[in-house]
Amino acid sequence: MTARIHPTAIIEENVQLGRDTHIWDHVHIRHGASIGDECLIGEKTYIAYDVHIGHRVKINAFVYICAAVTIEDGVMISAGTMFTNDRVPRATTPDLTRLRPSTPDEHTRPTLVREGATIGANCTIGCDLTIGRWAMIGMGSVVTKSIGDFILALGNPARAVGCVCRCGQILARFSDRSSKSPSLRCSECHREYVLDQGSVVERSAL
Repeated sequence: MTARIHPTAIIEENVQLGRDTHIWDHVHIRHGASIGDECLIGEKTYIAYDVHIGHRVKINAFVYICAAVTIEDGVMISAGTMFTNDRVPRATTPDLTRLRPSTPDEHTRPTLVREGATIGANCTIGCDLTIGRWAMIGMGSVVTKSIGDFILALGNPARAVGCVCRCGQILARFSDRSSKSPSLRCSECHREYVLDQGSVVERSAL
């Protein structure tokens, strides 16, 4: 089955859409972007030039994804999330005589969201950073530094407060761990992990 596109959506030339992907109303996807299979792109979302989005990604309404962002498979991006790609943004050249272009240039910095990660509603995501595999970013957070695999991060700026399972359940909160054992086990799905100096690794990957 081909992609389903709402009639109000704007899909520019040279955009790749995977099978069974749904594009909802008033979405705008710029040229060169690619979106994988079985994705959901919520209403009034903007996806910029050459953004790459993997398979089975869920993007809720009012999300802004700028150039130089890559989103791997199975990621969830909740409503109102904003990505950025310039650490030194200015509207004009230093002499105020010309507008700086909005297209990617030497100031543009990449952001990578690894597979399975979740970004909560109304987050702001900085640039030149990575959000790790199966990480979870709490709603309203401002991410200014990279977040590790399976890490639960909250706040402004976002900081690691615990770790989560693939299924989304909290494995541990760093502030109240009663046991010093590095072993962690999910109470919901029983997957096992090892915590080593703030890094979280699945036992199956060891």
